[in-house]
Amino acid sequence: MSRVGKYPIEIPSGVTIEVAGDAVKAKGKLGELTMALTNEVEVSVNDNQVSVAPKSTTKRSRQMWGTTRSRINSMVQGVSEGFTVELEINGVGYRAAVEGKALALSLGFSHPVNYPIPDDITIKCERPTAISVHGADKQRVGQIAAEIRAYRPPEPFKGKGVKYANETILRKEGKKK
Repeated sequence: MSRVGKYPIEIPSGVTIEVAGDAVKAKGKLGELTMALTNEVEVSVNDNQVSVAPKSTTKRSRQMWGTTRSRINSMVQGVSEGFTVELEINGVGYRAAVEGKALALSLGFSHPVNYPIPDDITIKCERPTAISVHGADKQRVGQIAAEIRAYRPPEPFKGKGVKYANETILRKEGKKK
């Protein structure tokens, strides 16, 4: 039995869930998200709760039971509160700034890196060395944060580069004489 899938999802006020055929649609103050359902699980909405149940006892349907419940929970949380990923920039002269619809990054290259900001994502720079990525879709927010980090991942000797705020960099010892 799935430990994740057996718990119902509470729907907060201001969020509506619709199950239509093979899709689940969540609508809230931060937007609307849609997810396609597999034919291994059954989703039902009752009294401000969403329940997910497997249609059979096969291994695949039990796997999709917990996965579907987790993804629907992320959709509900995303349209009501949203998701945020914090990034930090370390290094002399490394900085970031939001300029119009693009994120301008100075990361030690001979040219500035301009990252276009998608319409469904909000990027803020409180300080020149801190970036905040916010949006309703958990996967999309994480993907965009990973793309920004990939321009200059932190290096192990001095720790220079773009890193997640909660990431720990394993430092290496330098050359010895």
